[in-house]
Amino acid sequence: MDLQEYFRRIRFSGVYEKPDLATLRTVHELHVMNVPFENLSIHCGERNTMDLQIIYEKIVKNHRGGWCCENNLLFSWVLREMGYKYTTLGSKVFNTLKNDFYPVDSHLINLVEIEGKPYITDVSFGVSCQIWYPLEMISGKDQQQPSGVFQLQNDGEKWILEKTGRKQLVQNKAFTNSSLVDKRMTKTIYSFVLTPRGVHHFLNTTSLLLETEETSC
Repeated sequence: MDLQEYFRRIRFSGVYEKPDLATLRTVHELHVMNVPFENLSIHCGERNTMDLQIIYEKIVKNHRGGWCCENNLLFSWVLREMGYKYTTLGSKVFNTLKNDFYPVDSHLINLVEIEGKPYITDVSFGVSCQIWYPLEMISGKDQQQPSGVFQLQNDGEKWILEKTGRKQLVQNKAFTNSSLVDKRMTKTIYSFVLTPRGVHHFLNTTSLLLETEETSC
């Protein structure tokens, strides 16, 4: 596994002298722009994995994408190689059908500390709720990004990520009332606590999600 090869994969041509915020923003954005969120493996007879070497081969060498745990686990390796102080966390994705969070951590994110300030990095949530840049961990602060305004809320223990987006324009009026049109302006994305998590924490969840995807195919 080679950091320079990863940089070529995401088209990072700059140099970095220290693990600062400006470099993190650039690398985070380039990963989001060049490595897609995808779950094609389950349709190709492959098994999703939390083996970092296999993930590296898939995403970096074979120019594939990956789902959240694969992308963000790879990004945690990048953070370590670049000298950032980070902690891997688990988050519970909000289920809009049940109007509640999933009971288990089904999403992997990384907390990065730079000059004493914490930031959340997440290079692979996908769709319209994908953040492009690290989010500063300040409760209630609006953080403008290309896909909308993100805000972290904290109740003392649990953090919740929300996004306020633009009103959708439906070109075909026949689909105005379609269930596929999300009319919510503010969306709850996921919640998390600051308990450090290792790879093993996500193994059962990864298997469960894979089984769910296979059942729905």
